[in-house]
Amino acid sequence: MSKVYMISIFAENKPGRLERVTKVLSEANINILAFSITSTNGFGVIKFMVNKWEEAYKLLKEKGFTVSLNEAIGIEMKDQPGGLHEVVKILSLKGINIESASVYVAETRKKAYLIVEVEDTAKAMEMLKGENLRFLNAEDIK
Repeated sequence: MSKVYMISIFAENKPGRLERVTKVLSEANINILAFSITSTNGFGVIKFMVNKWEEAYKLLKEKGFTVSLNEAIGIEMKDQPGGLHEVVKILSLKGINIESASVYVAETRKKAYLIVEVEDTAKAMEMLKGENLRFLNAEDIK
């Protein structure tokens, strides 16, 4: 079982902010695999899972963005009705609280992954051992 990484960027919710971030990633040939945006009161958090997370994190910091790197777990789910429910039911039964989530669809809809950030990644991964789950490996997305 391996963890993956999400990059979080904190920014004012203004036109052009996302464009600036995606330009940095595009120019460095970094592929965005999943992302989400949440905002409130004029500020937001943009979260990305990318193929070169170490490079992306370093570049974004160098460009002056307020950025953090967060561990996450990528859990394979069926790309069909009920697929998400099957995975979150297991997390719920194990008492694992999802703090943030996004979805990554791999191999042109052949595989989908729920990417979750939780309070204690190592503990959650230990709790999920023995479940009939397949996990995304950070090396698989490089």
